[in-house]
Amino acid sequence: MRVLTCSAVAVALTVGSAISGPAHAQAYDPRYPVCMKVYEGGRFGGGEWIDCSYTSLPQCRATASGRAAMCDLNPFYAPPSPPPRRAHRRHR
Repeated sequence: MRVLTCSAVAVALTVGSAISGPAHAQAYDPRYPVCMKVYEGGRFGGGEWIDCSYTSLPQCRATASGRAAMCDLNPFYAPPSPPPRRAHRRHR
């Protein structure tokens, strides 16, 4: 009975710590070269988030204009790989 109680407590603590901690997903989309970080303040703390859906800095800056936001290059941007080269064959 004592082993069962200890096991139940251990499971409860493990599940409780997993649920209570915030989960952090990757905020940077590697498909786009530019990200905008938006800051929202306010009476209740506000928050911030990252929007990586821009193809250029001017495009991002136009969207960020007038907002508490800044644009920067995406550190996780992975440019598309070049198309495979075709083999050049010489005909004799």
